[in-house]
Order: sequence, then structure tokens, then C-alpha cells
Amino acid sequence: MASLSRTDVEHVAHLARLGLSEAELQVFEGQLNHILDQYAILAELATDHIAPTAQTIELENILRDDVVRPSLLTAAVLANAPAHDGEFIVVPAILDER
Repeated sequence: MASLSRTDVEHVAHLARLGLSEAELQVFEGQLNHILDQYAILAELATDHIAPTAQTIELENILRDDVVRPSLLTAAVLANAPAHDGEFIVVPAILDER
């Protein structure tokens, strides 16, 4: 795999709006090239038998139990709202009507 030149690293730093010193550019050049070398090794692995959506760990939501608790009184909530209409808090629209 082709390695990144110093010019490539400077260009990426410019795109990311990073002001890097000469020493930082040298360090990042080595680190980015090391990452690309590691990717090249991984790219050689035979993955034809692995489904594209395979996960290394099971995905599961961790949720707490619902517990009924007293809520704030409507009047107390509306007292803190900058604007309200009856029992509803009025907020600025964020979508255009079509």
C-alpha cells in the first residue's frame, strides 16, 4: 500500500484546520503510515465467509426498570416556560410548513 508523504499529511492537516508544528507533522506522518500499514495487513484476511453485518459482540440495549414517581405540577412547569398556551409550552417552529 502506498504511504503518505509529508505533503499529504500537511494537506490533511489543512483540511482539518489543524495548525501543526514541524515536529507534530513528523509524528503524525509516522502514525498515519503505521495505520495504513496495519490496514493493509487486515485487508489480506479472507473475509468471504463472514456476513457483512456480523458483530463481534451481541448488541443489546441496557435499560433501567421504569419506576413511577411523582411529577412536577403543570403550574410549576409552566411558570418556568418563556411562553405557554393553556397547558402547553410554546416553542419556536423548526420546520417550514409546506
